[in-house]
Amino acid sequence: MKKEPFVTLEQLKEIEKTYPTPYHLYDEKGIRENAKRVKEAFSWNKGFREYFAVKATPNPFLINILREYGCGCDCSSMTELMMADAIGCSGEEIMFSSNATPAEEYQFARKIGATINLDDFTHIEYLEKCAGIPETISCRYNPGGVFKMSNGIMDNPGDSKYGFTHEQIVEGFRILKERGAKTFGLHAFLASNTVTNEYYPLLAKVLFELAVELKEKTGVSVKFINLSGGVGIDYRPEQESNDILAIGEGVRKVYEEVLVPAGMGDVALYTEMGRFMMGPYGCLVTKAIHQKHIYKEYIGCDACAANLMRPAIYGAYHHITVMGKDNSVCDHKYDVTGSLCENSDKFAIDRMLPKVDVGDFLVIHDTGAHGYSMGYNYNGKLRSAELLLKEDGSVQMIRRGETTHDYFATFDFCDILKDIKWQD
Repeated sequence: MKKEPFVTLEQLKEIEKTYPTPYHLYDEKGIRENAKRVKEAFSWNKGFREYFAVKATPNPFLINILREYGCGCDCSSMTELMMADAIGCSGEEIMFSSNATPAEEYQFARKIGATINLDDFTHIEYLEKCAGIPETISCRYNPGGVFKMSNGIMDNPGDSKYGFTHEQIVEGFRILKERGAKTFGLHAFLASNTVTNEYYPLLAKVLFELAVELKEKTGVSVKFINLSGGVGIDYRPEQESNDILAIGEGVRKVYEEVLVPAGMGDVALYTEMGRFMMGPYGCLVTKAIHQKHIYKEYIGCDACAANLMRPAIYGAYHHITVMGKDNSVCDHKYDVTGSLCENSDKFAIDRMLPKVDVGDFLVIHDTGAHGYSMGYNYNGKLRSAELLLKEDGSVQMIRRGETTHDYFATFDFCDILKDIKWQD
């Protein structure tokens, strides 16, 4: 089975005239169409907002496309808050979901009016001391135990570092109410990268029932419920992709079964779907620059794990297309590697592909989320450029590639490297 790239070989050859490989390329048309579907899927809820998880793809050009469809920003650090603020997001357009949070980050979040989503019971007092309790606040819930679904997909919230326990969230809401909070929200993340339409409705039921309980026990009226992320994508070509319209309808049914009878039919729903919003609409474009024939057959690329960490650290699958050979028989077995001094620096192991020749373009699929953003500088590797394939077929650079000047910039306080011979 195969995946179809959103870019053609002819387009890659044209791009190469201006931008050398490797680079991350994003599909504007796909991003827009998907954002429309998400908006439609939850249009039955008047207060719905998707808060794009900035950590997935922290690029203001891409985030601004999503903002055209009503999306806000889900931030988890100072720099992400700064980016959201700089592109014009403010107040309720920003959700700040962090953990082990430094005081200065809470203070900045309060300054720009972001909605703070507390991760821990002890942070109530910490926040009050360093920044004050805001009138609108959210808390992250962790039910503990194991989270199961009928298709066998599961996760283990009990081993997760995130969130309040059940007892803590009841007591936490009481304390926050006493200390001046007036508008409350709930948040939870119980499973990662689920490829099933069942996850969000099951999670919604957990949170909706908790919201009703909190209303009864504390007198607090929950005004918004954040289903967070966890809606995955079909990295493997044999997987069936999630149907966001079916997911939205499943959540609507649970909403009407649980919240409406409890007099809570005005609760707004939020999501934070970084992977689902952007993952399929990005790819890593690299070139085969070497072949190696020892105990196995290797293809050496000009990209490496510094451009895409997921295969190296998770053993994650990313489909690979050898451009121009889409219809060729996959009768060669390769390890597709980068140049890091790490044996885990492999995009694929024992992958059946058409014969790969030096100079072939390889498209590594589904890198639009947690691709560029997880990059690093091990071995002194420089992060690549990010490009946007626009709807009209033109290409726009939306982040330049790093230079050696960038790499050495943190030594600019001294002259220890003053005699470096620049290679840019």
